[in-house]
Amino acid sequence: MENTISVFSQLLRLFSRADFQRAVKKHQAEKGAKGFDSWAQFIAMLFAQLGRAHSLREICQGLASVEGKLNHLGVKNAPARSTLAYANAHRSYKVFEEVFFQLLDRCQSIAPGKKFRFKNKLYSLDATTIDLCLSIFDWAKFRRAKGAIKLHLLLDHDGCLPCFANMTEGAVHEINVARSLDLSAGAIVAMDRGYVDFAFFDALEKKGVFFVTRLKENAVFEIQEAFSSPKENILSDELIKLPGSGSSFNPDRILRRVVLWREDKQSKLVLLTNNRKLSSKTIAAIYKERWQIELFFKAIKQNLKIKTFLGTSPNAVRVQIWTALISILLLKYLKMRSTIAWSLSNLIALLRLNLFVHRDLWLCLNEPFKPPPATQLYSQSTLAL
Repeated sequence: MENTISVFSQLLRLFSRADFQRAVKKHQAEKGAKGFDSWAQFIAMLFAQLGRAHSLREICQGLASVEGKLNHLGVKNAPARSTLAYANAHRSYKVFEEVFFQLLDRCQSIAPGKKFRFKNKLYSLDATTIDLCLSIFDWAKFRRAKGAIKLHLLLDHDGCLPCFANMTEGAVHEINVARSLDLSAGAIVAMDRGYVDFAFFDALEKKGVFFVTRLKENAVFEIQEAFSSPKENILSDELIKLPGSGSSFNPDRILRRVVLWREDKQSKLVLLTNNRKLSSKTIAAIYKERWQIELFFKAIKQNLKIKTFLGTSPNAVRVQIWTALISILLLKYLKMRSTIAWSLSNLIALLRLNLFVHRDLWLCLNEPFKPPPATQLYSQSTLAL
Protein backbone atom coordinates (compact mmCIF):
# COMPACT_ATOMS: atom_id res chain seq x y z
CA MET A 1 0.00 0.00 0.00
CA GLU A 2 1.44 3.35 -1.01
CA ASN A 3 2.08 6.17 1.44
CA THR A 4 1.57 3.87 4.44
CA ILE A 5 3.08 5.19 7.66
CA SER A 6 5.33 2.99 9.80
CA VAL A 7 3.96 0.09 11.84
CA PHE A 8 5.11 1.85 15.04
CA SER A 9 3.18 4.98 14.09
CA GLN A 10 0.04 2.91 13.45
CA LEU A 11 0.41 1.31 16.90
CA LEU A 12 0.64 4.76 18.49
CA ARG A 13 -2.61 5.76 16.80
CA LEU A 14 -4.36 3.25 19.08
CA PHE A 15 -3.73 5.73 21.91
CA SER A 16 -5.79 8.90 22.16
CA ARG A 17 -3.40 11.85 22.09
CA ALA A 18 -6.07 14.08 23.67
CA ASP A 19 -6.59 11.67 26.59
CA PHE A 20 -2.83 11.40 26.98
CA GLN A 21 -2.44 15.16 27.24
CA ARG A 22 -5.26 15.34 29.80
CA ALA A 23 -3.38 12.82 31.96
CA VAL A 24 -0.19 14.89 31.59
CA LYS A 25 -2.00 18.05 32.63
CA LYS A 26 -3.75 16.30 35.53
CA HIS A 27 -0.46 15.12 37.06
CA GLN A 28 1.54 18.23 36.03
CA ALA A 29 4.10 15.93 34.42
CA GLU A 30 5.57 18.66 32.20
CA LYS A 31 5.83 21.37 34.82
CA GLY A 32 9.02 23.27 34.05
CA ALA A 33 9.82 21.00 31.08
CA LYS A 34 11.50 22.42 27.98
CA GLY A 35 11.61 20.70 24.63
CA PHE A 36 11.27 17.03 25.58
CA ASP A 37 7.58 16.36 26.26
CA SER A 38 5.81 13.40 27.89
CA TRP A 39 4.60 12.02 24.55
CA ALA A 40 8.21 11.68 23.38
CA GLN A 41 9.05 9.99 26.68
CA PHE A 42 6.17 7.56 26.18
CA ILE A 43 7.34 6.75 22.63
CA ALA A 44 10.90 6.14 23.85
CA MET A 45 9.79 3.80 26.65
CA LEU A 46 7.35 1.94 24.38
CA PHE A 47 10.18 1.54 21.86
CA ALA A 48 12.30 0.05 24.66
CA GLN A 49 9.65 -2.64 25.24
CA LEU A 50 8.66 -3.44 21.65
CA GLY A 51 12.15 -2.96 20.19
CA ARG A 52 13.87 -4.82 23.05
CA ALA A 53 16.35 -2.02 23.75
CA HIS A 54 18.58 -2.97 26.67
CA SER A 55 19.78 0.47 27.79
CA LEU A 56 19.02 4.17 27.57
CA ARG A 57 21.79 4.48 25.02
CA GLU A 58 20.18 1.82 22.80
CA ILE A 59 16.82 3.60 23.00
CA CYS A 60 18.23 6.99 22.03
CA GLN A 61 20.56 5.69 19.32
CA GLY A 62 17.85 3.38 17.97
CA LEU A 63 15.45 6.29 17.57
CA ALA A 64 18.19 8.53 16.19
CA SER A 65 19.01 5.96 13.50
CA VAL A 66 15.50 6.36 12.05
CA GLU A 67 15.26 10.08 12.74
CA GLY A 68 13.86 10.79 9.30
CA LYS A 69 10.78 8.74 10.20
CA LEU A 70 10.19 10.19 13.66
CA ASN A 71 7.84 12.86 12.34
CA HIS A 72 5.25 10.12 11.85
CA LEU A 73 5.43 9.47 15.59
CA GLY A 74 4.87 13.08 16.58
CA VAL A 75 8.51 13.55 17.60
CA LYS A 76 11.04 15.84 15.95
CA ASN A 77 14.27 14.49 17.40
CA ALA A 78 15.52 11.49 19.35
CA PRO A 79 16.13 12.36 23.04
CA ALA A 80 19.52 12.57 24.66
CA ARG A 81 20.28 9.80 27.14
CA SER A 82 20.50 12.18 30.12
CA THR A 83 17.21 13.84 29.11
CA LEU A 84 15.32 10.53 29.02
CA ALA A 85 16.89 9.41 32.31
CA TYR A 86 15.84 12.66 34.02
CA ALA A 87 12.28 12.41 32.68
CA ASN A 88 11.89 8.81 33.92
CA ALA A 89 13.17 9.77 37.35
CA HIS A 90 11.09 12.94 37.84
CA ARG A 91 7.92 12.79 35.72
CA SER A 92 5.10 11.06 37.53
CA TYR A 93 4.48 7.43 36.58
CA LYS A 94 0.77 8.18 37.12
CA VAL A 95 0.59 9.37 33.50
CA PHE A 96 1.57 5.88 32.30
CA GLU A 97 -0.88 4.34 34.75
CA GLU A 98 -3.75 6.34 33.23
CA VAL A 99 -2.66 5.41 29.70
CA PHE A 100 -2.83 1.77 30.78
CA PHE A 101 -6.45 2.10 31.89
CA GLN A 102 -7.35 4.03 28.73
CA LEU A 103 -6.07 1.13 26.62
CA LEU A 104 -7.75 -1.38 28.96
CA ASP A 105 -11.15 0.15 28.13
CA ARG A 106 -10.46 -0.39 24.43
CA CYS A 107 -9.40 -4.01 25.03
CA GLN A 108 -12.40 -4.83 27.22
CA SER A 109 -14.77 -3.62 24.50
CA ILE A 110 -13.68 -6.49 22.20
CA ALA A 111 -12.56 -9.08 24.77
CA PRO A 112 -14.01 -12.60 24.40
CA GLY A 113 -15.92 -14.08 27.33
CA LYS A 114 -14.66 -16.70 29.77
CA LYS A 115 -15.18 -20.40 29.15
CA PHE A 116 -17.54 -20.89 32.11
CA ARG A 117 -21.32 -20.75 31.75
CA PHE A 118 -22.05 -18.72 34.87
CA LYS A 119 -22.56 -14.98 34.39
CA ASN A 120 -20.41 -13.87 37.33
CA LYS A 121 -17.23 -11.98 36.60
CA LEU A 122 -14.19 -14.20 37.19
CA TYR A 123 -10.85 -12.82 38.41
CA SER A 124 -7.52 -14.22 39.54
CA LEU A 125 -5.45 -12.43 42.16
CA ASP A 126 -1.73 -12.91 42.68
CA ALA A 127 1.62 -11.17 42.99
CA THR A 128 5.08 -11.74 41.57
CA THR A 129 8.42 -10.66 43.00
CA ILE A 130 11.00 -8.95 40.77
CA ASP A 131 14.48 -9.19 42.28
CA LEU A 132 16.61 -6.04 42.53
CA CYS A 133 20.11 -5.31 43.76
CA LEU A 134 19.69 -3.76 47.21
CA SER A 135 22.92 -1.75 46.97
CA ILE A 136 21.58 0.03 43.86
CA PHE A 137 17.83 0.02 44.58
CA ASP A 138 18.20 0.82 48.28
CA TRP A 139 14.52 1.86 48.57
CA ALA A 140 13.23 -1.60 47.55
CA LYS A 141 13.34 -3.35 50.93
CA PHE A 142 12.79 -7.11 50.86
CA ARG A 143 15.28 -9.04 52.95
CA ARG A 144 18.37 -8.05 54.84
CA ALA A 145 20.72 -8.49 51.86
CA LYS A 146 18.20 -8.56 49.02
CA GLY A 147 16.00 -6.00 47.32
CA ALA A 148 12.83 -6.55 45.30
CA ILE A 149 9.70 -4.92 43.98
CA LYS A 150 6.40 -6.78 44.06
CA LEU A 151 3.84 -6.53 41.26
CA HIS A 152 0.30 -7.19 42.53
CA LEU A 153 -2.15 -8.04 39.76
CA LEU A 154 -5.84 -8.79 39.27
CA LEU A 155 -6.55 -10.69 36.06
CA ASP A 156 -9.95 -10.48 34.37
CA HIS A 157 -10.69 -13.82 32.68
CA ASP A 158 -12.76 -12.09 29.97
CA GLY A 159 -9.84 -11.94 27.58
CA CYS A 160 -7.27 -12.61 30.37
CA LEU A 161 -6.64 -8.88 30.76
CA PRO A 162 -4.91 -7.27 33.77
CA CYS A 163 -7.52 -4.92 35.24
CA PHE A 164 -5.69 -3.87 38.42
CA ALA A 165 -1.99 -3.47 39.13
CA ASN A 166 -0.04 -2.13 42.06
CA MET A 167 3.69 -2.01 42.79
CA THR A 168 5.12 -2.16 46.29
CA GLU A 169 8.39 -2.96 48.00
CA GLY A 170 9.11 -6.67 48.12
CA ALA A 171 8.54 -6.82 51.88
CA VAL A 172 4.87 -5.75 51.60
CA HIS A 173 2.58 -8.76 52.04
CA GLU A 174 0.04 -9.55 49.32
CA ILE A 175 -2.93 -9.35 51.69
CA ASN A 176 -2.25 -5.66 52.42
CA VAL A 177 -2.88 -4.80 48.76
CA ALA A 178 -5.78 -7.26 48.42
CA ARG A 179 -7.73 -5.41 51.13
CA SER A 180 -7.73 -2.28 48.97
CA LEU A 181 -9.51 -3.99 46.07
CA ASP A 182 -13.05 -2.84 45.28
CA LEU A 183 -14.77 -5.82 43.64
CA SER A 184 -18.40 -5.72 42.57
CA ALA A 185 -21.02 -7.96 44.21
CA GLY A 186 -21.31 -11.35 42.56
CA ALA A 187 -17.72 -11.43 41.32
CA ILE A 188 -15.63 -14.58 41.86
CA VAL A 189 -11.92 -14.23 42.66
CA ALA A 190 -9.49 -17.16 42.65
CA MET A 191 -6.33 -16.83 44.72
CA ASP A 192 -3.59 -18.91 46.30
CA ARG A 193 -2.90 -19.65 49.97
CA GLY A 194 -0.96 -16.40 50.40
CA TYR A 195 -4.29 -14.58 50.64
CA VAL A 196 -5.83 -16.77 53.34
CA ASP A 197 -6.94 -14.24 55.91
CA PHE A 198 -10.26 -14.70 57.73
CA ALA A 199 -10.84 -10.97 58.22
CA PHE A 200 -10.32 -10.49 54.46
CA PHE A 201 -12.77 -13.33 53.74
CA ASP A 202 -15.37 -11.73 56.01
CA ALA A 203 -14.98 -8.42 54.18
CA LEU A 204 -15.52 -10.15 50.82
CA GLU A 205 -18.58 -11.93 52.23
CA LYS A 206 -20.12 -8.62 53.29
CA LYS A 207 -19.61 -7.19 49.78
CA GLY A 208 -21.24 -10.24 48.19
CA VAL A 209 -17.96 -11.30 46.53
CA PHE A 210 -17.17 -15.01 46.15
CA PHE A 211 -13.68 -16.46 46.51
CA VAL A 212 -11.96 -19.76 45.78
CA THR A 213 -8.63 -20.49 47.44
CA ARG A 214 -6.64 -23.24 49.13
CA LEU A 215 -7.09 -24.13 52.78
CA LYS A 216 -3.97 -24.19 54.90
CA GLU A 217 -2.97 -27.60 56.23
CA ASN A 218 -2.97 -26.52 59.89
CA ALA A 219 -6.48 -24.99 59.76
CA VAL A 220 -8.76 -25.99 62.64
CA PHE A 221 -12.37 -26.54 61.58
CA GLU A 222 -15.55 -28.40 62.42
CA ILE A 223 -17.66 -30.19 59.79
CA GLN A 224 -21.25 -28.93 59.77
CA GLU A 225 -22.71 -30.72 56.76
CA ALA A 226 -21.36 -33.18 54.18
CA PHE A 227 -22.65 -33.49 50.60
CA SER A 228 -22.46 -36.56 48.40
CA SER A 229 -19.57 -36.21 45.96
CA PRO A 230 -19.27 -39.21 43.61
CA LYS A 231 -18.06 -37.02 40.73
CA GLU A 232 -14.74 -38.03 39.16
CA ASN A 233 -11.83 -36.79 41.30
CA ILE A 234 -13.89 -35.00 43.99
CA LEU A 235 -13.22 -36.77 47.30
CA SER A 236 -15.45 -34.68 49.57
CA ASP A 237 -17.66 -31.60 49.59
CA GLU A 238 -18.76 -30.19 52.95
CA LEU A 239 -19.67 -27.10 54.96
CA ILE A 240 -17.27 -26.35 57.77
CA LYS A 241 -17.11 -23.91 60.67
CA LEU A 242 -13.88 -21.90 60.74
CA PRO A 243 -14.02 -19.61 63.79
CA GLY A 244 -10.40 -18.48 63.56
CA SER A 245 -8.63 -16.90 66.52
CA GLY A 246 -7.52 -13.57 67.91
CA SER A 247 -8.80 -10.50 66.07
CA SER A 248 -10.25 -12.65 63.25
CA PHE A 249 -12.37 -14.82 65.60
CA ASN A 250 -15.90 -15.30 64.28
CA PRO A 251 -17.97 -18.19 65.69
CA ASP A 252 -20.53 -17.86 62.86
CA ARG A 253 -18.10 -18.23 59.96
CA ILE A 254 -19.33 -21.09 57.77
CA LEU A 255 -17.44 -21.88 54.56
CA ARG A 256 -17.35 -24.68 52.01
CA ARG A 257 -14.49 -27.18 51.82
CA VAL A 258 -13.93 -29.17 48.61
CA VAL A 259 -11.26 -31.89 48.49
CA LEU A 260 -10.11 -33.23 45.15
CA TRP A 261 -7.52 -35.73 44.00
CA ARG A 262 -4.74 -34.59 41.66
CA GLU A 263 -3.81 -37.56 39.53
CA ASP A 264 -0.72 -35.92 38.07
CA LYS A 265 0.82 -35.23 41.49
CA GLN A 266 -0.83 -38.11 43.34
CA SER A 267 -1.94 -35.80 46.13
CA LYS A 268 -5.00 -34.09 47.60
CA LEU A 269 -5.93 -30.46 46.97
CA VAL A 270 -8.13 -28.83 49.59
CA LEU A 271 -10.13 -25.82 48.36
CA LEU A 272 -12.04 -23.26 50.39
CA THR A 273 -14.90 -21.11 49.10
CA ASN A 274 -17.95 -19.18 50.25
CA ASN A 275 -19.96 -20.12 47.14
CA ARG A 276 -22.59 -22.77 47.91
CA LYS A 277 -24.41 -22.80 44.55
CA LEU A 278 -21.77 -23.85 42.03
CA SER A 279 -20.97 -27.54 41.73
CA SER A 280 -17.81 -28.93 43.31
CA LYS A 281 -16.51 -29.72 39.83
CA THR A 282 -16.93 -26.06 38.81
CA ILE A 283 -15.19 -24.89 41.99
CA ALA A 284 -12.24 -27.11 41.12
CA ALA A 285 -12.21 -25.81 37.53
CA ILE A 286 -12.21 -22.19 38.76
CA TYR A 287 -9.14 -22.78 40.89
CA LYS A 288 -7.42 -24.53 37.98
CA GLU A 289 -8.18 -21.50 35.81
CA ARG A 290 -6.18 -19.41 38.31
CA TRP A 291 -3.11 -20.71 36.49
CA GLN A 292 -3.78 -18.09 33.79
CA ILE A 293 -2.31 -15.39 36.02
CA GLU A 294 0.87 -17.45 36.43
CA LEU A 295 1.09 -17.72 32.64
CA PHE A 296 0.59 -13.94 32.42
CA PHE A 297 3.55 -13.30 34.75
CA LYS A 298 5.66 -15.75 32.75
CA ALA A 299 4.72 -14.07 29.45
CA ILE A 300 5.50 -10.54 30.62
CA LYS A 301 8.86 -11.55 32.12
CA GLN A 302 9.95 -13.53 29.06
CA ASN A 303 8.79 -11.18 26.31
CA LEU A 304 9.09 -7.68 27.78
CA LYS A 305 11.70 -5.68 29.65
CA ILE A 306 10.67 -6.06 33.26
CA LYS A 307 13.59 -7.88 34.94
CA THR A 308 16.32 -5.31 34.28
CA PHE A 309 15.72 -1.58 34.61
CA LEU A 310 16.81 1.59 32.86
CA GLY A 311 16.73 3.73 36.02
CA THR A 312 17.20 3.18 39.73
CA SER A 313 14.66 5.57 41.27
CA PRO A 314 11.20 4.31 42.37
CA ASN A 315 9.51 6.47 39.74
CA ALA A 316 11.74 5.22 36.90
CA VAL A 317 11.09 1.59 37.85
CA ARG A 318 7.33 2.17 37.96
CA VAL A 319 7.39 4.00 34.61
CA GLN A 320 9.08 0.98 33.03
CA ILE A 321 6.71 -1.58 34.59
CA TRP A 322 3.62 0.40 33.60
CA THR A 323 5.00 0.65 30.05
CA ALA A 324 5.47 -3.13 30.05
CA LEU A 325 1.85 -3.57 31.14
CA ILE A 326 0.72 -1.15 28.41
CA SER A 327 2.76 -3.16 25.90
CA ILE A 328 1.21 -6.48 26.82
CA LEU A 329 -2.28 -4.93 26.62
CA LEU A 330 -1.33 -3.68 23.17
CA LEU A 331 -0.22 -7.19 22.17
CA LYS A 332 -3.44 -8.71 23.48
CA TYR A 333 -5.48 -6.12 21.55
CA LEU A 334 -3.65 -7.03 18.34
CA LYS A 335 -4.19 -10.75 19.05
CA MET A 336 -7.93 -10.21 19.50
CA ARG A 337 -8.18 -8.14 16.31
CA SER A 338 -6.02 -10.42 14.16
CA THR A 339 -7.38 -13.30 12.11
CA ILE A 340 -4.29 -15.39 12.98
CA ALA A 341 -3.91 -17.08 16.38
CA TRP A 342 -0.64 -15.38 17.30
CA SER A 343 1.38 -16.37 20.34
CA LEU A 344 2.69 -13.41 22.32
CA SER A 345 6.33 -14.35 21.65
CA ASN A 346 5.83 -14.60 17.87
CA LEU A 347 3.76 -11.42 17.77
CA ILE A 348 6.30 -9.30 19.60
CA ALA A 349 9.06 -10.73 17.40
CA LEU A 350 7.09 -9.67 14.31
CA LEU A 351 6.61 -6.16 15.66
CA ARG A 352 10.24 -5.83 16.68
CA LEU A 353 11.41 -6.66 13.16
CA ASN A 354 8.85 -4.39 11.47
CA LEU A 355 8.48 -1.38 13.79
CA PHE A 356 9.73 1.12 11.22
CA VAL A 357 8.61 -0.71 8.11
CA HIS A 358 6.06 1.27 6.11
CA ARG A 359 3.33 -1.32 5.72
CA ASP A 360 -0.32 -1.59 6.72
CA LEU A 361 -0.41 -2.94 10.28
CA TRP A 362 -3.41 -5.24 9.80
CA LEU A 363 -2.08 -6.69 6.54
CA CYS A 364 1.19 -7.31 8.34
CA LEU A 365 -0.66 -9.18 11.11
CA ASN A 366 -3.13 -11.10 8.97
CA GLU A 367 -0.80 -11.85 6.04
CA PRO A 368 2.66 -11.86 7.66
CA PHE A 369 4.38 -13.95 4.96
CA LYS A 370 3.02 -12.03 2.01
CA PRO A 371 5.54 -9.43 0.74
CA PRO A 372 4.34 -5.84 0.65
CA PRO A 373 3.32 -4.54 -2.79
CA ALA A 374 5.86 -2.59 -4.77
CA THR A 375 5.18 1.13 -4.60
CA GLN A 376 6.77 1.94 -7.96
CA LEU A 377 8.02 -0.14 -10.85
CA TYR A 378 10.94 0.95 -12.97
CA SER A 379 11.71 -0.38 -16.44
CA GLN A 380 15.34 -1.28 -17.03
CA SER A 381 17.04 0.84 -19.66
CA THR A 382 19.26 -0.67 -22.28
CA LEU A 383 22.78 0.57 -22.82
CA ALA A 384 23.46 2.14 -26.18
CA LEU A 385 26.53 0.69 -27.83
